[in-house]
Amino acid sequence: MKKNIVLAILAGLTIASCNNQPQKMDSDAATANDAEQQSGLKIAYVEVDSLMTQFEFAKEKSKELEKKSLNARNTLTQKGNQLQAAANNFQQKLQNNGFTSREQAESVQQALQRQQNDLAALQARLENELASEQQKFLEALQDSLNNFLADYNKDKKYDMIINKSAILFAEKKYDITQDVINGLNKRYKKTPAQPATEKKTK
Repeated sequence: MKKNIVLAILAGLTIASCNNQPQKMDSDAATANDAEQQSGLKIAYVEVDSLMTQFEFAKEKSKELEKKSLNARNTLTQKGNQLQAAANNFQQKLQNNGFTSREQAESVQQALQRQQNDLAALQARLENELASEQQKFLEALQDSLNNFLADYNKDKKYDMIINKSAILFAEKKYDITQDVINGLNKRYKKTPAQPATEKKTK
């Protein structure tokens, strides 16, 4: 489930072109020196999957979403088992003439149908809530990344910073992933007065 959540988030995350210009960030990985030796566009790339596993905000939020997903699945499983047990009991009583009247049997059957409808509605609601949480996380992560890259590129002056998943091959010297991860984690300030979901991400 955690893998599915991460993949869904990665699928929606993009890295836009950056050409804003003077906050200087630490450079622990690739620098612009290699790119400056090349003619034409100055391009760098980021491995977003590494960003998801090493950026503290992304790690914390992914764990939170995983927990919510697990809780939702457990709730649906429990209620589904209860419904199945009630349905089995209904069938058994029906076969053994356990109902005093046809009306009583129909009443129980209608109650089971309502229970099934309620379960379907609950499943839809939980899925929508989780999807909404994933979308909010994606937007916060994208906003955090965009703001960081805008400041980062004031010094680096790349014409374009792209997501590695969008290209088939690139030299390692254009990889600024670790530089970006280090910078994002340096920016990520934990505020004791706020829960983890409300920590600053910019």
